[in-house]
Amino acid sequence: MAAEERAYSPEEITARLAAELPHWRLENGWIRRKFKTHGWKGTLMVVNTVGHLAEAAWHHPDIAASYAWVELKLMTHTAKGVTDKDFELAHKIEDVVSWRPGKEGGALEGTPETDQRFAYIKYD
Repeated sequence: MAAEERAYSPEEITARLAAELPHWRLENGWIRRKFKTHGWKGTLMVVNTVGHLAEAAWHHPDIAASYAWVELKLMTHTAKGVTDKDFELAHKIEDVVSWRPGKEGGALEGTPETDQRFAYIKYD
């Protein structure tokens, strides 16, 4: 059986988000992030990516999606609050969904920024 998870206080959560995950916010006991997309194709890609990461981590966010956005909400239900699990999954989601290989150099060039036919994520 897993050890009891410690839920962070709202002040601790706010401080960690400011330092580590600036695009996330605390609202009603959840940490939240909204990703803007260029349309349905990007929305589905974000939802599927988050689904894969969450299933692999065995920690499942609430997901709301529309044509050009995806909103994620993370909280550890067993702890009745935000725990290290939520921060770790938020970091992994941020790393993967916001990844821009064209900005890193190397062989992976990334999607063309000037051709809207290939745009899918509106990067922050």
